[in-house]
Amino acid sequence: MAQILLHGTLHATIFEAESLSNPHRATGGAPKFIRKLVEGIEDTVGIGKGTTKIYATVDLEKARVGRTRMVSNEPVNPRWYESFHIYCAHMAADVVFTVKIDNPIGASLIGRAYLPVEDILGGDEIDKWLEICDEKREPIGDSKIHVKLQYFDVGKDRNWARGVRSTKYPGVPYTFFSQRQGCKVTLYQDAHVPDNFVPRIPLADGKNYEPHRCWEDIFDAISKAQHLIYITGWSVYTEITLVRDTSRPKPGGDVTLGELLKRKASEGVRVLMLVWDDRTSVGLLKKDGLMATHDEETANYFHGTDVNCVLCPRNPDDSGSFVQDLQISTMFTHHQKIVVVDHELPNEGSQQRRIVSFVGGIDLCDGRDLSDIIIPPSPVMFPEDRDTWNVQLFRSIDGGAAFGFPETPDEAARAGLVSGKDQIIDRSIQDAYINAIRRAKNFIYIENQYFLGSSYDWKPEGIKPEDIDCLHLIPKELSLKIVSKIEAGERFTVYVVVPMWPEGVPESASVQAILDWQRRTMDMMYTDITQALEANGIQANPKDYLTFFCLGNREVKQEGEYQPEEHPEPGTDYIRAQEARRFMIYVHAKMMIVDDEYIIIGSANINQRSMDGARDSEIAMGAYQPYHLATRQPARGQIHGFRMSLWYEHLGMLDDVFQRPESVECVQKVNKIAEKYWDLYSSDDLEQDLPGHLLSYPIGVTADGTVTELPGMENFPDTRARVLGNKSDYLPPILTT
Repeated sequence: MAQILLHGTLHATIFEAESLSNPHRATGGAPKFIRKLVEGIEDTVGIGKGTTKIYATVDLEKARVGRTRMVSNEPVNPRWYESFHIYCAHMAADVVFTVKIDNPIGASLIGRAYLPVEDILGGDEIDKWLEICDEKREPIGDSKIHVKLQYFDVGKDRNWARGVRSTKYPGVPYTFFSQRQGCKVTLYQDAHVPDNFVPRIPLADGKNYEPHRCWEDIFDAISKAQHLIYITGWSVYTEITLVRDTSRPKPGGDVTLGELLKRKASEGVRVLMLVWDDRTSVGLLKKDGLMATHDEETANYFHGTDVNCVLCPRNPDDSGSFVQDLQISTMFTHHQKIVVVDHELPNEGSQQRRIVSFVGGIDLCDGRDLSDIIIPPSPVMFPEDRDTWNVQLFRSIDGGAAFGFPETPDEAARAGLVSGKDQIIDRSIQDAYINAIRRAKNFIYIENQYFLGSSYDWKPEGIKPEDIDCLHLIPKELSLKIVSKIEAGERFTVYVVVPMWPEGVPESASVQAILDWQRRTMDMMYTDITQALEANGIQANPKDYLTFFCLGNREVKQEGEYQPEEHPEPGTDYIRAQEARRFMIYVHAKMMIVDDEYIIIGSANINQRSMDGARDSEIAMGAYQPYHLATRQPARGQIHGFRMSLWYEHLGMLDDVFQRPESVECVQKVNKIAEKYWDLYSSDDLEQDLPGHLLSYPIGVTADGTVTELPGMENFPDTRARVLGNKSDYLPPILTT
């Protein structure tokens, strides 16, 4: 049966199953009372498989999109009565309901039921019993499952391609945290901004955009706190200083972060720190741990002081199997970055205090000083203030890491959470991205440390896509948005900025595997776009719709510049980069701007680790200014100014065409500049400093959407690392996705 695109929302309910048999037990086909008796005896004496735990899943072909809790002591007629709100962007012939038995390691298949996708396309509610079949799709006796489905096509969504339609937009639906009105948000593009960085960017109401200094603002917020300072982080390094510009001294600004926090705690301020406990930070490996997060060093620094610093491992939810628990505790992290303090109210003389929160992608540690963004939302005085913001908090986290989640699937669903196999998950960061992409009208601008996903639609070249389990929808939603605009004869552009290669040694197996996943993701998206262009008789460069960049710098040698006493080893990447006078600027941001009116920013990368909800824990926020929407004319609020300021920093220039990022004139100009900068960056000759930092990502795209190497550019400059990456034959995908 031909596969059909399901792009929209699927509401599904799994009620119960009847007449199940268990092919994995000798008594699997016996009457119910005998099966329960045998399982009870096995539980009592501790021999055998014990109680059967049965769960069901919802799959779109081989992509798992929903999973029930486990039901015990009902081997014949398990009842779940669980409902799912499923975002879908999948090609599928059937909606598949799989019934399985949970084991300490893995699971055993009972059977599958199939509902043809064509039956739900009309949008009618389907409520029926389906036969449960074996792997040959032959019915298994009288086994059947009762389900209900209703599909809502994305084109019928009232918010589809209409942006934030009005000041009454309620926020992302089905989430744990509701949207809050009357907030104040400050956007930071760097940890520090020099005084001479003053691009003139006009905003609405006759104002100009003013960049802000992130770490100086954090220093001020901590220094002025009177009651509380709460910090969470993947890494917190006590030896950094937040005030570094000698031309802008601050009282007490010459102290380290650790000294500042100890001083505030000694003044009676409650200072609480929750830092991820890297389990490799032990003597048998090395004190710093494999990730060099300084966690043990930080804990020892505050030991015996008034600062309460707790190292928190990424503990699994109680419901996981042995293998899942091991994966979560050893492979995944607490990746959230938050600073929360009490702060004075704007009106002078008030004794009341307010809460200010810094949320974003920057850790208070070494090596995180550039190109990161943090947002502090806090209440403003008047909702009618034209600078007010509406803000909504999102997370990726499960019940093993969050306190206070509801325990039953019904309660979880009502709270906007996802349940499955006795696990409660908040996956609202992914939901926020999906909703924002679907609302988008004209363009999307992304900066992220990683960009990979939607593996269910990757080409099966040397892999089985169903084995990768990098299922989040964001890349597919982006390409489908572009396709929809091509079909409608409208312009739409997606700009994506990523690092030249992800963190680590570029030739290493892990980095090469991630680059391979990234290449497969790009390939999938460009294939969608080129097919749409061909189907609509449009001859155009697919990079006019989707374009990728990285950041770099190159400087000529100045007379009298600092010369290090030691030189790198001959033949290394380091010495080659020094001789060529170039280096990549690492992109650590996690941000998306939609139509200059809506922004998502936080700690979450665009990969499965961050978007899953049950892997790395993450936090993010989505925000917009209700008085600066792209309704009748382009938005010209703070988000617009922020993007233009970033582009000025990256490109080294401003241009009126940058005001219309969706236009072919804009994307072609940006691509042309970035290609020029890449040529200057990668050339053998160096005659001047690189005039900007935005480099075209070094890939080619064929007429059928295949991502290729650039001629003569198999490896990144100064390295032996392939641009397109290499598939790893021994690293499990769960580690690198």
